[in-house]
Amino acid sequence: MIVEHLSYSAASPPRSTFEDTALRIVAGYERELAQHRCTELRLREAVARGEARIRQSEELIQQQAILSKEADHRLLNGLQMIIALLSLQSRATTNDEATLQLAAAANRVATIERVHRRLHYLDSLETVEFRKYLEDFCHDYSVMLSSEDGAEQVILVEGIEIQLLAVTAKPLSFIVNELITNAVKYGKGRISVRLEPSPGRGYALSVSNEGPGLPDGFDPAGSKGLGMRIIRSFVELIGGELRIGRGDENQATRFTVLF
Repeated sequence: MIVEHLSYSAASPPRSTFEDTALRIVAGYERELAQHRCTELRLREAVARGEARIRQSEELIQQQAILSKEADHRLLNGLQMIIALLSLQSRATTNDEATLQLAAAANRVATIERVHRRLHYLDSLETVEFRKYLEDFCHDYSVMLSSEDGAEQVILVEGIEIQLLAVTAKPLSFIVNELITNAVKYGKGRISVRLEPSPGRGYALSVSNEGPGLPDGFDPAGSKGLGMRIIRSFVELIGGELRIGRGDENQATRFTVLF
């Protein structure tokens, strides 16, 4: 018998088209997975950087708040020291006229201190009866503005009483402070502060005087004055709207904040 010896090739049999396709799909998935992992890593790094910036911002805000409180504390202490020195000097002098002048100066500085303290009275509150707050603030401001001859600067508070969150009331108090300052500087006569409902907008807080009106075409957004910039920034802070028009009987100027 003749036995035939068959030889077999050591090479693997050729892959089918299906296997090639499967391998390409797997390779594609692996590339996509690697890309997704790289993207995820970049996103995690970006989130970490963002969180670090947020922490830095929060720390900066906290530091600024502490510095602001410290500055206010030092200012109040300085005013109280001035009051004490003026009072001591008024009692020590033997000149009656000088005594009266020093006492008047001490009283005026004391009123300035009360006005400043009133502006920061809301720091420790959550809500406030805002008209009552305005009445007390405007009374102190009126006393501060009164002339040496006893003539009183009248600041009249009108309108309704509302309970406001302190986070809204505080910016409004600074707005009123700036608007009264402008009214005294550029206007004359009685100053009116009015708090009333505003259909569709909530409430309206306005300050008007009896002096000359603003020039035609006055644009508060284009004003470079520090006071007007402060007013605009606080109006934006509470999401309000600033309007400028005429006062009662179409006279003088009225600034109104809708909030």
